[in-house]
Amino acid sequence: MAESLLAILLVTSSAKGPNVVYRWPPSVENTRPRLSRPRPPVDGLELDNPWRASHCSDSLNDLAETHMEGFVDDIDDYAWRRPTESRDGSMSFSRSAIPASGRDSPCNEERREIDPIANEYQSLFDYTAQFLAGMLCPQGHLCHQKFELVIDNLVFAGHPVCAEPDGMWRFKPEKHKPGSRGRGSRHRESNLADKDSSEVSLGGDTHTTATSKSSWLHMFHLVLVFDLPDPSSSASGNVARYFDTIYEQIAFTVTAVLFQEQVLSNFVELECDAIGSLETEYMIKGEPFSDFASQAQRVSSIATAMKYLYDAIKSSSMAHITLNDLPLELQLPPYLDHLLHSEEESELKFVGRLENQTDSQLWGRELSFGWRLPALVPWKSLLLLDADQELDPYANLRGSHVHAEERSLAEGLIKFLETASVTLSLADMASLLDWELHSQVYPTVRWLVHHRRAKIVDTVHNGLKTIFSIAPKLDKPLTTLTAEFKRDFPQSSISPLPTLMATISDSNSKQADNHFFATVVQSKDLISLYHEVVLWMLKRDLLITLHLHVRVVTTTELKVHVRQTHERKLERRASYHLHGRRISSRKGDHGVGDAHEHPRVNTPWLSLSPKAAKRYPRRSIDSGQSKPNDVSGSILLEDAEDVFDEISEEDSGEENVGWGSSEDTLEPSMISDPGTASPLERKWLAAMSEGKDEYIARRFALINQYFDGKRTDDEILYRAEISRKQLREVLHHYEEYLQTFLHPA
Repeated sequence: MAESLLAILLVTSSAKGPNVVYRWPPSVENTRPRLSRPRPPVDGLELDNPWRASHCSDSLNDLAETHMEGFVDDIDDYAWRRPTESRDGSMSFSRSAIPASGRDSPCNEERREIDPIANEYQSLFDYTAQFLAGMLCPQGHLCHQKFELVIDNLVFAGHPVCAEPDGMWRFKPEKHKPGSRGRGSRHRESNLADKDSSEVSLGGDTHTTATSKSSWLHMFHLVLVFDLPDPSSSASGNVARYFDTIYEQIAFTVTAVLFQEQVLSNFVELECDAIGSLETEYMIKGEPFSDFASQAQRVSSIATAMKYLYDAIKSSSMAHITLNDLPLELQLPPYLDHLLHSEEESELKFVGRLENQTDSQLWGRELSFGWRLPALVPWKSLLLLDADQELDPYANLRGSHVHAEERSLAEGLIKFLETASVTLSLADMASLLDWELHSQVYPTVRWLVHHRRAKIVDTVHNGLKTIFSIAPKLDKPLTTLTAEFKRDFPQSSISPLPTLMATISDSNSKQADNHFFATVVQSKDLISLYHEVVLWMLKRDLLITLHLHVRVVTTTELKVHVRQTHERKLERRASYHLHGRRISSRKGDHGVGDAHEHPRVNTPWLSLSPKAAKRYPRRSIDSGQSKPNDVSGSILLEDAEDVFDEISEEDSGEENVGWGSSEDTLEPSMISDPGTASPLERKWLAAMSEGKDEYIARRFALINQYFDGKRTDDEILYRAEISRKQLREVLHHYEEYLQTFLHPA
């Protein structure tokens, strides 16, 4: 994690000049020079123009020979050589701009050259500590904003803060500036420019009266030093976003707390006095710098915090630090370093996976980048992780420090933690707790995930009838995991971890009875025990849940049936159209009274259309003086006209269905999105329900919109509000038209 982090420095400025008060780790590995552009080929004829211009005084042949001789020796370093091999800051920067102090005296300069112990204290990154501190202490008008300095292959990032011109440390009032501060040409800092003094004030006007008088401290700067990543190793803009994330979540946050404590209690100055006195004592004794760095953690909470922060960042864990009895939890996104690995482009999908989805709004800005989090949706579940005993949330929530007005909130959170289970979805938890999903459950989940107390997982079946697969990558060696598994589950009824993983992997090739209970547990008495096994494996990311996905397939037989039905309707329509024209012509020639001459005068009542059948008894009663033949003839004429009208209305949309289009083929095909099906696809979907029970057909019509191959079975159950049994029933009755498959997403 944060593989480019080299060190953390605390730099101060006083009337005596700038000074590096403390740094961690004690010994810092210097970075190797790298090419700023690709090295030209060895063949002198292919040297590029910039290289030619820099060596214009040498002949081309001599240059080629020189390259050939040194090619083997230099190929491992792959670095261009500067005119001066020394990297001492005095060779490339003027010391006149650096305030003088006792450490720059000739005696000390000579001592640094001959005394290796003194050199440990006064040298850093091949620069003198005094010179480096001078570069990291900007002028007052450049304080209270983001600081970033690049020197060769080193990047220094921080947020320097300073006292007022009168020497007082005080909070600044809120300022609302329309423009950004600092180097306006750097557009990527536009979103960070507002983090000026108004943000560091941690409350603005509420602390304007809080001040402290410093005896010597004018400025302090917590600096994070990085090895500059190669720009060609990552996509455009990722390096800038990488440093911006570290600045926002580490440098700015810690500086804000230190500034607050300095204003309230002169905390930083007192800590620097303690560290400075200890350093002087160890230098006089000639003790190694590593001994001083370790001892400083016993007298300064800032030194301890810097060590814990460095170790946590490098190990990708939470940093639990304390500054002046104020506890802090700091961390970086777990997958932040993947921004710098272009060779892992397949794993970089997390960078923008949530950026263009509404799910990113649910997670919030802090968790939508570099976390690789699944979507925060109601059908997911929450897995509580093993908490540190020293940071037991239950003890903190039940402590006496909890205010009375916050007691009910704490009790609600405790109830939430006690209710959380991988067998319950977030929607189920909201129902059990009588909480609102978006305003109560989701914020609690976000807090737990952000502080690494829980993780989002797929819901596990109560009877462990969930289909699992083995993760393709393990975070620890299998031997280590096997030893931990044997320690936690010594029962003889549980197979060793390698055997268990092999059984789970083999179950994926089965077509039936491939869930965890059928392949591993096989006994109801062992469900509770294997439930703990599943939790153990989920916490270590050893298992991947496979979900059922469904797609709709239109077979050739179905398409033939729909087309034949359509053709029969066309024939029927044509027949009635012809018959209707004959009746209309006779009606015009003979009138309604001659209807008894029609051959179908005595047509049975059941053969009439519904409209005509409803009018038949009504007309028989209302037309008491009319003759039977006249009545029958009148009904027959209107019946034919009504049937023709009904067929015309029924087939009025047939022309827009898409008959004869490229979609209308007899080859089997899939309906990609039944929810937005075309008119012809809706014909096929309706034909699938012919001959099915009414309640089954109605349920299929309700849920087939989710059969697009993208929705999981859990999502279908939630959105359609049906049970798993009802879903299986639909899948069984429509088996010939559905394609089911298992997939992790």
